[in-house]
Amino acid sequence: MRAHLVQFDILWQNKHANFDRVANLLSDARPEAGDFVLLPEMFDTGFSFAVSATADENGETIDFVRSIALKYDITIQAGRTVRSEDVSRARNEAPIVTRDGVVATYTKIHPFSHGFPGQREVDTFDSGAEVITYAWRCDGVSMRVCPAICYDLRFAELFRRGLDMGAEVFALGANWPVARQEHWRALLIARAIENQAFVFGVNRIGRDPSLEYVGGTIAVGPRGEVLGELKDEEAVLTVEIDPRDVTRWREKFHAWEDRRLGLDVPKRSAIVPAAPSDPL
Repeated sequence: MRAHLVQFDILWQNKHANFDRVANLLSDARPEAGDFVLLPEMFDTGFSFAVSATADENGETIDFVRSIALKYDITIQAGRTVRSEDVSRARNEAPIVTRDGVVATYTKIHPFSHGFPGQREVDTFDSGAEVITYAWRCDGVSMRVCPAICYDLRFAELFRRGLDMGAEVFALGANWPVARQEHWRALLIARAIENQAFVFGVNRIGRDPSLEYVGGTIAVGPRGEVLGELKDEEAVLTVEIDPRDVTRWREKFHAWEDRRLGLDVPKRSAIVPAAPSDPL
């Protein structure tokens, strides 16, 4: 089974230009029927809190993603925002699209809460409430995929829940800034090791009005081995994986069977929060 992780410089609030970039990159990558494609968080607009500019009001982002899914007969995990019931707010979503349309949707559970009030993701985006998995099917073989988005990466319990739901692959789209780039790589590898699963992490490059990004898109195997990695470049990382590698490793080194649940954890009030001006 093959996966294609699309890393590019997302143009600020310019959906059609970003659609063209994705289409051109995939044309060069030449995905085949049954392949999997992973796009960055909010790949259509960049990480903007301007709901009126980013929300997929008319479904044009979904229409574009489905056109790609139809063209190549593939599964795509994308990124977009949609308005919440309170129309001044939105949800940061990862829709999963095949030739049949949207087959699943994950809403980001952990909007970024750091920064000054009014300038944080949590001030605009509502949290999701559900970890999900979905099937990636290719030539009669199926793998369970658990989607996640950017800041979710820091919360191991989300990934453990995905493992309990049968996940063999974790796929995460992000706009992860250069200031915490070392965390990005270390955490993705850690999630693969602790869950004995494949982990795909796709990031963007370039700049937006506030932040700089240097890519680092990566695919990691169930032993924590790096299968492929991009630098600060516009490119598609293509990796071929064997679904049996997950089962083989879990049977050979069955650490997941030794989990002990019910351990005490500190209350939130016992954790000293950082001041808004502290470096993150």
